[in-house]
Formats: sequence, structure tokens, C-alpha cells
Amino acid sequence: MPYSCEGEIPALEGERVKLRRLTSRDADEMFRCWSDPEVRRYADLPGMPDAASAAEMIRILNSLSLTDDGLRWGIEDAAGKLIGSCGINWWQLEGAYRGEIGCELSSPHWGCGYMSEAVSLVVEYAFEEMGLNRIEALTDPRNERAGRLFQALGFMLEGRLRQYRHTDKGFVDADMYALLRHEWEKSRKLQAEGNGREE
Repeated sequence: MPYSCEGEIPALEGERVKLRRLTSRDADEMFRCWSDPEVRRYADLPGMPDAASAAEMIRILNSLSLTDDGLRWGIEDAAGKLIGSCGINWWQLEGAYRGEIGCELSSPHWGCGYMSEAVSLVVEYAFEEMGLNRIEALTDPRNERAGRLFQALGFMLEGRLRQYRHTDKGFVDADMYALLRHEWEKSRKLQAEGNGREE
């Protein structure tokens, strides 16, 4: 049977982060994240004037899981503080078997490895539970931090899509990163073998 989340957004747990369904109670924290000028610099986010608009965005994101158009998780740190969100958008489970990953993290938490762990959890879920073969990530070419993140996770830079997105600043280019299932499986196998030798 093809994967269908049917409105369910399962909790995913790593060593330092937990991914869970966003709720209206998260509106204040997500407003702080989504309205953060550093986060918005390269992100294609709608205007976010107040926490009520963040609550509406959360409602919209959760509704995408009802139609299998998106899965969005809130990212909690070990202390239970919500620090961002990530998810899979626009997946195809016929033909291409691919999906697009999206993420953002409040700037005070940058450089701590939280997003690397969160994206790794989403990638594992997408390949093992959803049955995807290809995961894509589109980034603003000026966002070097995002590029380093995806390359460190094994994504390959495939090229630049010219004027791919329209934002409030006009048309902008996008860099296409992608990770294939067999590449991810090979990397996991090599990592497991390396850990075995260390023991």
C-alpha cells in the first residue's frame, strides 16, 4: 500500500532533538522563529505580523497532512523548548518517488547541530517509512550555511535553477541539492561498519 499519513504526524526522537506535531500553543515560539530577520533573510516565508498569523500558519501546515501534501514537525531541544520546524513537502509516491525537504531554526540555536539531527530524522523517515527514492532541498545560493548543512548530510549539489522562485524581493535563483536512497543506505552501512571497528 502506498504511504499515506492520513493526518497523523508521528513523533520522531533523536539524541538531542524531538520532532512532533505543531499545535496552536506553539504560536508564540514559532512567531519568534518565523519573524526572526536572520531566519527570513533567505527563506520564502509569508509576512508574519503577530502570533495569530503564526497560529494560522500552523493550522495550514497541519492541514497538509490530511491531504498528503506535507508533513511538518516542530523541533524541540532536550529541554523541551521549541526551536524551529522541518518537514517534507510535495512528495510523489508514483513515478518519481521524491519529496522536498524544508526547514528553519531560530538563529540563537544555529551552529549547535540541532538542524543536522532534525533533518537526519526526517530523511530516515522519508526513506524507510514513506518509501521515497529521492529527497530534494532547494536553497538560496547566498545561504552558504544551508548549503554546508545539506552537503554534510550527503546531499549532492546538482545545479542552479535560475529565477526559480518569486519572493517579495523579486525572482531569485535556487540551488538544487538531492540525496538518493541508495546513497543514504551506503553511507549508513559505512557508518555502522566504522562504529563496529571502533568497538
